[in-house]
Amino acid sequence: MLEVGTKAPDFTLPDQDGNMVSLKSFKGQKVILYFYPKDNTPGCTKQACNFGELFPQIREKGAVVLGVSKDSVASHKKFQQKYNLPFTLLSDTELAVIQAYGVWQEKTMYGKKTMGVVRSTYLIDEKGIIVKAFGKVKAAENPQQMLNEL
Repeated sequence: MLEVGTKAPDFTLPDQDGNMVSLKSFKGQKVILYFYPKDNTPGCTKQACNFGELFPQIREKGAVVLGVSKDSVASHKKFQQKYNLPFTLLSDTELAVIQAYGVWQEKTMYGKKTMGVVRSTYLIDEKGIIVKAFGKVKAAENPQQMLNEL
């Protein structure tokens, strides 16, 4: 995980529509940048839907939500449409941003060690500085937690 107080690494990734999105294009707004393991899995779906429900309140507080996983653009599009998600999902199939933000880590699943995305959320301020960093977040509670942080 990156340290609070450091500049958030800039990136450009394709969104669910195939449009290239850069972090720097959100300068002047707060950004909730959340990393999740996989589209359409129970925890990730709950987290995304809860962000969707709270999205109007998040926008009122001047923030945007960006969800990042290693799923494809097509997978993100289906996920977004299925759950009517009102925010941007970014595809990092090369793991460049996932690794830059320190969320690609060793995990133990069913007693077996594997590498994967650790569910993590960053709050980035209007100047591009990380002001909050949460690792191993609880999927269902994280969206409300982030709204409270705003």
